[in-house]
Amino acid sequence: MSEYPIIVMTGATSGIGQIAAIEVAKRGAYLVLTARNKERAKATEKLIKEAVPNTEVDFYFGDLSLMKDVRRIGIEIKQNYSKIDILIHNAGLHGFEQRVTSEGFAEMIAVNYLTPWLLTNLLKDSLLKAKNAKIINVASEASRNHGELKLPCDLTDTSPFTVRGSSKIYGKTKLLNIMFTRELVRQFSGTKVTANALNPGFNNTGLGRDLRISSVLGKILKILNIGDPKRGADIIVRLALDSEYERVTGGYFNVGTGDKIDPIYPGKDVSMQQRLWNDTKELLLEYIK
Repeated sequence: MSEYPIIVMTGATSGIGQIAAIEVAKRGAYLVLTARNKERAKATEKLIKEAVPNTEVDFYFGDLSLMKDVRRIGIEIKQNYSKIDILIHNAGLHGFEQRVTSEGFAEMIAVNYLTPWLLTNLLKDSLLKAKNAKIINVASEASRNHGELKLPCDLTDTSPFTVRGSSKIYGKTKLLNIMFTRELVRQFSGTKVTANALNPGFNNTGLGRDLRISSVLGKILKILNIGDPKRGADIIVRLALDSEYERVTGGYFNVGTGDKIDPIYPGKDVSMQQRLWNDTKELLLEYIK
């Protein structure tokens, strides 16, 4: 297998994930990327190879809103790589109306939270086989606008919402990412696997792509130099590869400074973190068997 660290990343075919994939490639990496669209995957591979021609890049295709696809991808990756050094959960979605998947899950919570939980559990053995594996979760300070967390109801809530109401749902998924990260520290206690979350800041990417004015807004923000996705990508790369974060675990780090952030309640509540883990495990039990 590769002399370089094997890095598995979701959401690497656009936005901050694509930039982060190129940057880690520059520092030496064997990239294992997920994608839904083969054309985007091909375009992303081209950009990576233009930057670092000898980079090994493998793609695994599927819809990250579907747990059956996540399960298949996880099993395929596990079978093909004896170890995984870094697992980066970057794929994210801010939907502006409720969409329910064919499996009955709300799309936003499926992509933003259930997928990282399931994929991490499927790749647990591969992470343990690495010398010092890292799990990196892209959360957000949008988590501060999460309304009220109600478990286990929020995990299966498919109630309709408006554009305005979407922010609380998105914020809730990002709060779950933070809580999940801190619970991972306990789940991997006694091992050399670390887990950290990050706030990528505001990034002018395709995250809210289904909002009608998003493409126009994106062009305006680019002209004004607002929301440069390179900043969001930078904190991902730093957590993955910089020596200052080498053995740090359980943290939530900010874009730009790289400093720790104190998450909003119940982000640090141990009992709520454990309850979230158990409720999610029960919900996804058929996919981790």
